[in-house]
Amino acid sequence: MAADHLDGYIDAVAQALALPVEEAWRPVVRANLEVSLRLARLVDEFPLPDETEPASIYTA
Repeated sequence: MAADHLDGYIDAVAQALALPVEEAWRPVVRANLEVSLRLARLVDEFPLPDETEPASIYTA
């Protein structure tokens, strides 16, 4: 997503949530979105076989 698209996204989300975003915060918000999108792309592009199913029990 290009920087101008991110700026538009930041504006739209801020308006939808009635959340003020000060100009000083914009570079940090944009950087956070860029990292989040890069990580999401890694997850989205990870190939999984069709027969993959979620684990039935999660333990820590």
